[in-house]
Amino acid sequence: GELVLGNRHKLISSSCATGPALEGAQLSFGMRAAPGAIERIDIEPVTFEVNYKVIGRDAWRKFSEPHEMKAKGICGSGILDVLAELYSSGVITKTGAFNKKPLKDHPRFRKNADTGQSEFILAFKEESSIDKDIVITQKDIRQIQLAKGALYAGCKLMFKRMGIKKADRVKIAGAFGTHVDRTKALTMGLFPDCEIEKIEGIGNAAGDGCRAALLNVKKRMEANWCSRNVEYIELTVEPAFEREFMEAMQLPHMTDQFPHLKGIVPPEILHQGMKDAR
Repeated sequence: GELVLGNRHKLISSSCATGPALEGAQLSFGMRAAPGAIERIDIEPVTFEVNYKVIGRDAWRKFSEPHEMKAKGICGSGILDVLAELYSSGVITKTGAFNKKPLKDHPRFRKNADTGQSEFILAFKEESSIDKDIVITQKDIRQIQLAKGALYAGCKLMFKRMGIKKADRVKIAGAFGTHVDRTKALTMGLFPDCEIEKIEGIGNAAGDGCRAALLNVKKRMEANWCSRNVEYIELTVEPAFEREFMEAMQLPHMTDQFPHLKGIVPPEILHQGMKDAR
């Protein structure tokens, strides 16, 4: 993932190895954004019941008959939703591990007899078009944590390079940014705490920038200035990267505070383990 941080006086950029997990690759039921892909998910605390929406159907699961859903897998926006919802509902802990005590004997939680992995059922077989349950496994969760940890660590190191503690605005470019649920992105700790209203998807920023530079001389001059003056930093050689990365693997973070999640994530979940971590 590419990162740019700046103000009126300075721009710095970098990239971090998030891998393809946030796009659905390397996950048990990950897929591209196509009909049948789960794109939105809600999980009820306590009961752990799952409500979801698939691409190509307007009605959510709770307003539909099982056979009407025809779910096939999970796409990028659904992947962010599922990690945020698993965490905020208490299905998984801050570390990303399944919270086995409240899940004991729950019909959605099981250990796969073939792989030995713990997994949580998002859509039962009768709701899918692939004749099997659609699940999220412990390994899948770890893959998503690795991706989000790299992104968050990159943000933190760039903040330190700029001498700031937080961003005033967060803009997410590309198709991914267009469809992301900003509250759930913050809940999973995709980036440091920020006012939710200041998080914005801006669509195809690269394409829009190219068009502006082609059609407007002033914008072309601005683009030339940016290309000459932006400072690139290599995050993986930064001495603090490994520590920042490990801390960012937890949800939403090992020690960083997220005051803007107050009222969104239950306090007993949001603050679990914080005292010990400090």
